[in-house]
Amino acid sequence: MSDVSGHLAVIGLGPGDARYLTAEAAAALADAQALYGYAAYLDRVPVRDGQSRHASDNREESARAAAALDHAASGARVAVVSGGDPGVFAMAAALCEAIETGPERWRRLDVAIVPGITAMLAVAARIGAPLGHDFCALSLSDNLKPWELIERRLDAAAGAGFVIALYNPVSRARPWQFGAAIERLRLHLPDATPVVFGRAVGRAGETVSVTTLDIARKNPADMATLVIVGTRETRLIVRPGLPPLVYTPRAATAVEVSA
Repeated sequence: MSDVSGHLAVIGLGPGDARYLTAEAAAALADAQALYGYAAYLDRVPVRDGQSRHASDNREESARAAAALDHAASGARVAVVSGGDPGVFAMAAALCEAIETGPERWRRLDVAIVPGITAMLAVAARIGAPLGHDFCALSLSDNLKPWELIERRLDAAAGAGFVIALYNPVSRARPWQFGAAIERLRLHLPDATPVVFGRAVGRAGETVSVTTLDIARKNPADMATLVIVGTRETRLIVRPGLPPLVYTPRAATAVEVSA
């Protein structure tokens, strides 16, 4: 039991619509005296009387974590919100980093990580079962890691036969990385490999489309887009009058590692 009276919850809001918010997350939001988060995520949370809100820019994770931890250490019940799941390229890691390097009082806080539906699961559910076999998730943002490392991870994942969920494919500051990643994957995978684009899934303006690897770089993408790149095993089922289904079979027929 912590000897600090404050409490910090890191809450995953899911892909957007309230129906995707878990009961645990809804209860944690209602219990908080103060909410911290990226402004666009805070806007998804209903305003409650007596609950303060502290919005910040999307690239201010470290400052947001420190402010929330200090507030909780003062004895308050604080919640930090993330889109999707807080442990997938989101605020849970930022909070843990802050606790590791911060003052001792932060280590004594009662901390809860409340999971949510992450983008790759929401997009996959819209189109079938592209994550039906082994898969991995990779952020294409090179803000916190070198591009050369991203290239090595793309090579390893595609070469080993993993379906790849690509987060953060394009931003105004990173306009070329997605195209470069697709061309890198084409060194390992057939041009006919299915590629799924899901944008704003679970929110107004949702779009989901399927293309192939050879022309995938021509598809529009942004920070609200999640891209799933299949494997040699991934299948596309055409259905008359209905959207196609994309799935990756549960069994792999061979172990094929490309150079």
